[in-house]
Amino acid sequence: MVIVTRRGFLRRAGTAGAALGGLTALASGLRLEAAEQPYRFKFSMCNETFEGWPQERIFRFLAQCGYEAVEIAPFTINTDVTKISARQRADLRRWAEGAGIRIVGLHWLLAKTKGLHLTSPDAEVRRRTTDYLIALARFCHDLGGDVLVFGSPKQRDLAPGVSREEGMAYAAEVFRGVMPVLEKTGVRLALEPLGPRTTNFMVFAADTVELAQMVNSPFCKLILDCKAMVTESQSIPELIRRYHQWLIHFHANDPNLQGPGMGELDFLPIFEALRDVRFGGWVSVEVFDYTPGPERLARQSIQYMRKVAAQLTQ
Repeated sequence: MVIVTRRGFLRRAGTAGAALGGLTALASGLRLEAAEQPYRFKFSMCNETFEGWPQERIFRFLAQCGYEAVEIAPFTINTDVTKISARQRADLRRWAEGAGIRIVGLHWLLAKTKGLHLTSPDAEVRRRTTDYLIALARFCHDLGGDVLVFGSPKQRDLAPGVSREEGMAYAAEVFRGVMPVLEKTGVRLALEPLGPRTTNFMVFAADTVELAQMVNSPFCKLILDCKAMVTESQSIPELIRRYHQWLIHFHANDPNLQGPGMGELDFLPIFEALRDVRFGGWVSVEVFDYTPGPERLARQSIQYMRKVAAQLTQ
């Protein structure tokens, strides 16, 4: 039998306490060190800008420009995602990996589809829309992506006679039906407010977060888009800071519909806000006016974004 004296007990307790204190200090030091790590922006670009280009060429060109990732619009592969074969999926992933670039996810999810709608009062239409989003999640996973950006304004607009409250309930129903597959694949859904010029549903960031709260899943989050945010009453940096806990993806563009740095929008305070909240997702260039040509859009956008990012480290 081991007899522990009071003095021995206190000595042992003191040693254990010192060890625990050392571990606590180490953990605190690691947290501090992590917090002091320099922030790094990650840049991506959407593939539909390169209309008519083979996908393999798009990947190689974006990598040459300095992008680390690409965002895919499914209709550029096939207007019906269920018809994209396993071979095509494997080729896309192999081409991207060969170029040294990652496929980050999908956007324009319902563009060019037929018979699908997020806020339709027809339960069968909503069911088909849920099924199609599930197919998109699996496609995204097959490509190595983990983000589905739900924009698709025409496939979410409220039809005449459908109230906002009804639309919110219909949309939440559709998205909840997708969550089990998202949880299984690790793909996240990013809901995108698009502004009143583009849609009449999920117009502002507050509306979009409200819908995400109704879905009530860690796999249903938020994307913010610069072109859309200029229609909000708050500034873009204010919106980033207010909703940063929801934010998992970011679209960089100018209100003139071209790339960042190709219009009047100053990205320095925008990138400063992203850095301050330690945004961990991708800053992805999405343009709508292709007049300058895809090469110029890609090169000028990343050159400007890198310049702005560098200013924040000076």
